[in-house]
Amino acid sequence: MGRLQALLLPAGLILLTASVSVCELRCLPGDSGPSFDSLQEVFDRKPFRPAVNLSNPTITNISFTLYAVLGVNEKTQILNTFLWLRLYWFHEFLIWDPDVCDGITRISLPVNNLWMPDIIVYEFVDDDVSQACPYVYVNHTGHIRYDRMLRLVSACNLEIFSFPFDIQNCTFTFGSYMHTIKHVRVKTALPFEQISGNSKRYLEASGEWELVEILGEEGILKFGIDEWDIITFWVVIKRRPILYVVNLLIPSSFLMIIDILSFYLPPHSVDRASFKMTLILGYTVFLLIMNDLLPSTANGTPIIGIYFSVCLALMVISLLETVIITNVLHHNCMKYRDVPRWVQVVVLRYIGSLICYRRPEELPKTELTKKDSGDPWTIHTSHTASSLSTNSMCVSGGVAVPELVEICADLRAMRSHLNVLQREEKLQDQWCHVGYILDFLLFRIYLVIITCYALVIISMWCIWMYH
Repeated sequence: MGRLQALLLPAGLILLTASVSVCELRCLPGDSGPSFDSLQEVFDRKPFRPAVNLSNPTITNISFTLYAVLGVNEKTQILNTFLWLRLYWFHEFLIWDPDVCDGITRISLPVNNLWMPDIIVYEFVDDDVSQACPYVYVNHTGHIRYDRMLRLVSACNLEIFSFPFDIQNCTFTFGSYMHTIKHVRVKTALPFEQISGNSKRYLEASGEWELVEILGEEGILKFGIDEWDIITFWVVIKRRPILYVVNLLIPSSFLMIIDILSFYLPPHSVDRASFKMTLILGYTVFLLIMNDLLPSTANGTPIIGIYFSVCLALMVISLLETVIITNVLHHNCMKYRDVPRWVQVVVLRYIGSLICYRRPEELPKTELTKKDSGDPWTIHTSHTASSLSTNSMCVSGGVAVPELVEICADLRAMRSHLNVLQREEKLQDQWCHVGYILDFLLFRIYLVIITCYALVIISMWCIWMYH
């Protein structure tokens, strides 16, 4: 038995040496690099995985550089990027000795004549229309490097709620389409931090999007009894919001400020209502023009869309407030209705004190005296007494003089007319005070609502930006 083992051991060494020699390419004297005949033998084996022992898996290494973000389609949930992809794998039939082959350590070969690992991106949703590199570099140790440009159209779950301050996290999953881990193993060629750093250098000045970082993880995909090697990259990109801030938020804020300042127009003037209606019409046209800049998706509404809708609703509420105040000032004043007692108590007393509104009756007496002395239509007591004495003078000695009677009738008519005018002026003054107080109250409530709304919107955007 020992003699048989002594005979079989040299035979095994001879077979191993023969198998190794079969894997090496031949180099003819005077030629630089492997001979064409030996390369043609490798080309003829293209349909087969380059492994002497098929039970040994082929190791494939992957790295890429994110060169540009070509577009983000929120409606179809698609991310369009451009990558520089680099693949490495080991070809056991492309090995030669540089000392024998005139010191040649690397050659380039047509990629169509060699076996390639079927590495794909699982999120790919469209045909690759980028130009493929027709050659690969082959090292004398059998390691192959293949560089190509890849226009990657991938599916991505886009979150647009915080638009235009949104941050997107898209996934690129690299793996073999058919070969399991028994035949092809997939690993990274560079550390994830280095891949992220290289991509940031090229994507710094790339339009609308800014690369935050690229994270990665190696894993195994299980489906039934089969397992595949995969590498998952998480590409985190952030939108540069300056375009949307200048074109959307600032104009909308200006229109809201103008709507707030319109409260300083006289409430008894119809120009305020017309001005607010014109402002609402302009804001509607602004939203129609800027509708193309807003993302549209069935998954949800961005917060900026809610912001615009609420701004338009606040403008409508502001117009309704103006309509109410105009009705109080004009409709009731023209009918000369008395101000109800509850309105006097609630509005003139309590609400007026709440908003620190001072009526003219509460001004110093010196100011009132100056105002009353300059009013020719004010009926004083002396005037009333003189009118009574005039009425008694209409009868002289118990006999009524026709001219005096006529003059007395005219004086009584003038006096009654002045009394009616004074009463109407008093009613108008009371309703004006009611309208002014309600206008001040609603204006302050409007300011509080807009301030709270602005703080909520800004806080939500800040939370989403730094989340």
